[in-house]
Amino acid sequence: MLFKAHSAAVYGIDANLIDVEVDYSGVVADKDVFHTVGLPDAAVRESRDRVRAAIKNSGYLIPPTHITINLAPADLKKEGSGFDLPIAVGILGAYGALHTNDLSRFLLVGELGLDGSVRAVPGMLPVAIMAREKGIANLILPAANAAEAAVVEGVNVYPASSLLDVLELLNTMVVGVIQREPYRVSTELLLGELQHFNVDFKDVRGQQTAKRALEVAAAGSHNILMIGPPGSGKTMLAKRLPSILAPLTFEEALETTKIHSVAGVLDAAAGLVTQRPFRSPHHTISDAGLIGGGIIPRPGEVSLAHNGLLFLDELPEFPRNVLEVLRQPLEDHTVTIARASMSLSFPARFMLAAAMNPCPCGFFNDKSRECQCTPPLIQRYIAKISGPLLDRIDIHIEVPAVQYKELRGGAAAEGSAEIRTRVLAARERQRLRFRKFGDKIYSNAQMTTRQIRVHCELGADAERLLERAMQQQGLTARAHDRILKVARTIADLEGAEHLTVSHLAEAIQYRALDRSYWA
Repeated sequence: MLFKAHSAAVYGIDANLIDVEVDYSGVVADKDVFHTVGLPDAAVRESRDRVRAAIKNSGYLIPPTHITINLAPADLKKEGSGFDLPIAVGILGAYGALHTNDLSRFLLVGELGLDGSVRAVPGMLPVAIMAREKGIANLILPAANAAEAAVVEGVNVYPASSLLDVLELLNTMVVGVIQREPYRVSTELLLGELQHFNVDFKDVRGQQTAKRALEVAAAGSHNILMIGPPGSGKTMLAKRLPSILAPLTFEEALETTKIHSVAGVLDAAAGLVTQRPFRSPHHTISDAGLIGGGIIPRPGEVSLAHNGLLFLDELPEFPRNVLEVLRQPLEDHTVTIARASMSLSFPARFMLAAAMNPCPCGFFNDKSRECQCTPPLIQRYIAKISGPLLDRIDIHIEVPAVQYKELRGGAAAEGSAEIRTRVLAARERQRLRFRKFGDKIYSNAQMTTRQIRVHCELGADAERLLERAMQQQGLTARAHDRILKVARTIADLEGAEHLTVSHLAEAIQYRALDRSYWA
């Protein structure tokens, strides 16, 4: 007898529909002959032992026979343990344990324990989105994945804790309708929850220039590089940057959750990523860990930081080849990983924050301590950050050592709440501006060259200032565009409609440090 069920396989951040076809001969044999075809990997092939034990320990006695499992389409490689549940349901359906022969309106995904329990698997959000697109109304999955999949409207999510729970769900249907309420979550409530942070800019003494630069960076989602001696507060400032970022929109939250779901780092209880990601990999990370990779490619840190912040501390300590692979994601906001078996693309629209010392000892240009590094040593250290990579960072600022009076003074003038209020007002101006022109972008940093010409018009005085800066500092065409983007953000923070000389001068000032250190 032949029995069919639907399941799914995730490739990249998208899911494909997989038909699970179960055929058994009906002839009792001396032992089970269990074949799985359709390019299964080791985890899928091993499912025969998990499924056999789960069925037996759920109270069903299946006589030994010849069983063939086909996972179609057969030319796609299948990996993971999520096919356990549809295979087990297909076998029981073929033996007549189900009261229905038609599961075309159901999609089943889940790993089985030997006792018949249903365990969580990664990638449920892409599976739910695919089910909605294919018109499959009902999704049966592990209870631990229910909150994640229920974010998608238009699909009925039924969490299951065991194989017996799934059989009861299917066998109690009346005229094809499940007699149980589907799992529901309120996305508005999830995104509307107040965001609480354990850190605040009130903790930072002094560093008003750095705080201003971080405010501009957060308002326009600009990349920023901080250079200064050890202990000046670079890492402290960067860790407080998420507390002033704008909240995620629902579309951004959905994109980010898909990536975290596929990578297996999603908080199962939350179901939806509601705060912008903050990723801070160690400098021993490999290029594959940063960009993504594997035989079947998985997302790396740049994709896990999508719509959020990627913080690289001690930037020159990262291997040069690791830093150089950042060039293309910073420009194109996407990563394409090509392998012999397949080529997959992952989104990587992130804000880069980096911190570094000016030399190996850290005290070059420091007034309080003498630098022990020779000029060639300093040059080799600085040269680890290439010109093309530096050119893709919008804001470069120096973070000097904090003076004693500032360190022991009163509380900081402003905290994260006050700064965030201005950032949100600037982001709202950007949203209204780009929506008015039909641009599908969220911040000034995402503007294309055509959009820069429309939204960053300059007066005569500002034109002369920018021309002089380009000639004197030897800035590239890319630096020209990034200066205009930063100036547009500074104007948005002030609520100004047009760019002025003061806006442009501040933006140019944020590009001066690279000439001091890399000249």
